[in-house]
Amino acid sequence: MVQRRASRPRKKTQQGHYRSVWLIFIIVALSFAGYFAYRIFRPNTYPFQEKTYVYIPTGATYKQVLKELKDQHIVRNIRDFDWLARKLHYPQHIHPGRYRISPGMSNLQLVRLLYSGRQTPVRLVIGKLRTKKDLIRLVSHHLEADSASMATLLSDQVYLRQYGLDTNTALCVIIPNTYFFFWNTSAEGFFKRMYHYYQRFWDSTRLQEAQKIGLSPIEVIILASIVEEETAHDSEKPLIASVYLNRLQRGMPLAADPTVKYAIGDFSLRRIYSKYTRFDSPYNTYLYKGLPPGPICTPSPASIDAVLHAPRTNYLYFCAKADFSGYHTFASSYVEHLKNARKYQAALDSLHIE
Repeated sequence: MVQRRASRPRKKTQQGHYRSVWLIFIIVALSFAGYFAYRIFRPNTYPFQEKTYVYIPTGATYKQVLKELKDQHIVRNIRDFDWLARKLHYPQHIHPGRYRISPGMSNLQLVRLLYSGRQTPVRLVIGKLRTKKDLIRLVSHHLEADSASMATLLSDQVYLRQYGLDTNTALCVIIPNTYFFFWNTSAEGFFKRMYHYYQRFWDSTRLQEAQKIGLSPIEVIILASIVEEETAHDSEKPLIASVYLNRLQRGMPLAADPTVKYAIGDFSLRRIYSKYTRFDSPYNTYLYKGLPPGPICTPSPASIDAVLHAPRTNYLYFCAKADFSGYHTFASSYVEHLKNARKYQAALDSLHIE
């Protein structure tokens, strides 16, 4: 009887032992799960400003991505990010681009973003540019396309010929507006996109209007670039365009002061003296009749449409008003024009403007 009574506590002891083991196992498992969940889901980016971007260059290696995230102080614990990135096979799926990083992103969110390739486009605002150097500087500052590749493309006659352009007219495809590009756009990719927008701009209506005034789209843009430089007031651009169209039709030199500034390369000139008008350049429309070989800036759509919709006038001359309002006085005869010019010159002299 004594032995039978002694055997019962052993079963209870064994059952208690098994329960303890299972409890320890569960605790350990939950601890591991919590640890890995912590590494995966906890915030792992610095508390930076709301708009922070990481740039991954074309051809970048996984090692370079890690260095970028570390050097730019994007990720707090690079080891945890590296551990999860390798688990999710991100090193084999690197996509170049510009990625917006939000404060408090977890490793999982960050890896998924970079793995997906869902980059944030660059908002590129193109206004008036006077030279190819201006365009090169703008593009290389906002996109991955470097200045050297842009310069090479814009000076490549063979490449430009496929678009009906040359090194003088290359800027004709740049229509000022706001555009969106992926940051890793190449120089060639940028130019192709701009040519696409150029073709959309020159729809059938504008093409017909250009044909009516006897100019090609390229010629319209070249003339519009002169109009753009002559006035900042859209309301008088059609009248200025009419003056130059009348001069072209009569075979007169355009004698446009902005083309002299462009030829010399000094856009700060306020007065164009005769010594400047003798500067030998195909862009100097005092010396050479007809349109210059290329645009002297990237004209706005308003300036282009001003040429296309220029009214029929008898004006052959215009001169800035003496009140320095930025508006102009128009004349049909040279005698009338000289009177207007003397008033303006006298105003300049009174203010000692050279």
